[in-house]
Amino acid sequence: MTFLPETSTLLTYSLACLVLFITPGPDMSLFLAKTMAGGRRAGIASMLGAMAGTFLVWLMYRDHFNRTTDPGLQLAAFSTRPSIRDTIPNIISEVIGTFVLVFTVFYITGAEIPDSRTKIGLGSIGALPVAFLVWSIGLSLGGTTGYAINPARDLGPRIMHSMLPMKGKSGSDWSYSWIPVLGPFIGGTLAAVLYLVFK
Repeated sequence: MTFLPETSTLLTYSLACLVLFITPGPDMSLFLAKTMAGGRRAGIASMLGAMAGTFLVWLMYRDHFNRTTDPGLQLAAFSTRPSIRDTIPNIISEVIGTFVLVFTVFYITGAEIPDSRTKIGLGSIGALPVAFLVWSIGLSLGGTTGYAINPARDLGPRIMHSMLPMKGKSGSDWSYSWIPVLGPFIGGTLAAVLYLVFK
């Protein structure tokens, strides 16, 4: 085994960088509702953070991955996959999950008193409602596709799965990989547009 990726992995990584440049999913929403630069920075940080976290998990559990005989279980630790592979319902699941996440987060983080334009926030516990939101999305909508709801959460680790050495590893299921990118892109865009309409 080698750390050098195959040609298809390099092409996929290049495509991921191009997709990341236009900041999909929740980061695309920042692009639409806030600023292009803010969305791009958030997108790059999300992708690099997901890849770095994936590397650390692989490093910590390398022996476990090498002893796992089911390549599907190895891949499941890195990326999402649907319980039933059906393109349209899988995309719809990702669109709805991302829409709920992004639209709600905009209202959690953007709350203000209208007359005085005074911002209302939760201070240091501001992430707690978002954590409960992601948890509830997972409980209610996660069964169909594993709820990536952010392309960086699926694409970054999938790229790392294709690059990291593991005994008995199979492919990284690139035929499905576009769904957790396109669904959040659509859902995040719809959420940002609707937020701007209501704002």
